Amino acid sequence: MTLLDDLGLPVRPPREVRRVVSLVPSLTESVAATAPGVLAGATDWCSHPADLDVARVRGTKNPDLDAIVALGPDLVLANEEENRVADLDALRAAGVPVWVTVIRTLDDALASLRRMLVTAMGLPEPEWLSAAGRAWDADLARGDRRAVIPVWRKPWMVVGRDTFAGDLLLRLGVRNIYADHAERYPRIPLPDLRATRPDVVVLPDEPYRFTPGDGPGFFPGVPAALVSGRHLTWYGPSLAEAPGVLAEALQNAKVAQDTPE
Repeated sequence: MTLLDDLGLPVRPPREVRRVVSLVPSLTESVAATAPGVLAGATDWCSHPADLDVARVRGTKNPDLDAIVALGPDLVLANEEENRVADLDALRAAGVPVWVTVIRTLDDALASLRRMLVTAMGLPEPEWLSAAGRAWDADLARGDRRAVIPVWRKPWMVVGRDTFAGDLLLRLGVRNIYADHAERYPRIPLPDLRATRPDVVVLPDEPYRFTPGDGPGFFPGVPAALVSGRHLTWYGPSLAEAPGVLAEALQNAKVAQDTPE
């Protein structure tokens, strides 16, 4: 049986997928929450569920290809943004079926996860995926605030165009100031970020770990919302609770008392 992944590339998984290696933390959590016995391997960055006990194959950008092949997976799960084309091509050349997801919006996430789990892996649609759809179907928008959304500090980088995080925030009434930027994650000097005069700065705890003492103070006078990166950038079981978690963090945004020199 030949299927097409999100890139439109042909994939021929066996009729019964029994062994999966995931190269994306959110996809790892998705499989673990749906059919945990299927996971044979995951990256060192796959932190959920907390008790995940599978072979580790290094990181998303430097996977141990020999170790992956040795695990004998029926399917390797990847993402076009998280994983390198050369690594995925090498796995295909070794005879390993690779399924690549492409996710830029919430709708993409729900459809892509359904295709991955149900179509590619032959699993029943999990309840958490249905719950995620219901959670985000609610009327969530609370006002209309303009936001800067840094994801790195040295140098400063922010969420730009066509991003999953930007789409989630928009559904919560927060518009990304850099949504029309030519790049998806542009480098913007701090003075330029401040000059946009945002209504709120949204600071996730990954990939850069912003904290109360490292982040809000760089934006004097601007309310800062410290948010869970897992709920803002992961597509998986966390989507079901993400609207509530993110909305609470946005509601509790506060102006920092101290400004770094």
